[in-house]
Amino acid sequence: MYKLNRSIIILSLLLCSCYKSDKELPIFGRKKIIQKTINGLVISDTVDHRVSDFTLINQDGDTVTNRSFQNDIYIADFFFTTCPTICPVMKSNLLKIHDHFIDNKNIKFLSHTINPEYDKVDILNQYSKNLGVNSNKWHFVTGDISYIHDIAKKSYMVTAMEDSNEPGGFLHSGTFLLVDGERRIRGVYDGTDESEISKIKNDIKILLKSNVY
Repeated sequence: MYKLNRSIIILSLLLCSCYKSDKELPIFGRKKIIQKTINGLVISDTVDHRVSDFTLINQDGDTVTNRSFQNDIYIADFFFTTCPTICPVMKSNLLKIHDHFIDNKNIKFLSHTINPEYDKVDILNQYSKNLGVNSNKWHFVTGDISYIHDIAKKSYMVTAMEDSNEPGGFLHSGTFLLVDGERRIRGVYDGTDESEISKIKNDIKILLKSNVY
């Protein structure tokens, strides 16, 4: 089971920028107020929500950080390889987007396992091979379970947690999140809905044209 609707509602409520035209995407997340000193004066300013720094391990055993996506657009999601419900549908939909942008080196994918105790490097490696993808474009990452669940909540604002009452023992969002080259979330989509694929493709093209990567 998953909490997709709740995640989308929360992100929508935190939407800090509105569409100014059909060629500009919103920026999701709560803005932060910061203070800085200029010429001896303390000035308040606001900054957009951004995905925090992270360090994880991918399906090849390589370290993956936010710098791995520097100047790239990427789609993030949360899953686990033994998921008996929504994950196969999510990966099927994400694979279609992957294949559409296969030749664009600035479009990447980041799938976080929420069950890292089982989803070790070798499991993720075989999983990626079964999908026919590699880490040049699509990273399947693992790490400490609390760390990954914290990333989901604080950076991507989606649900990821252990829950013995749920199929597979985990509760997670089925959301796809579009992240620009400045680590800002620019799109939130239902990863289980095939009709969302065309919207994601279009939004990626908008980001490419805006040079925000």
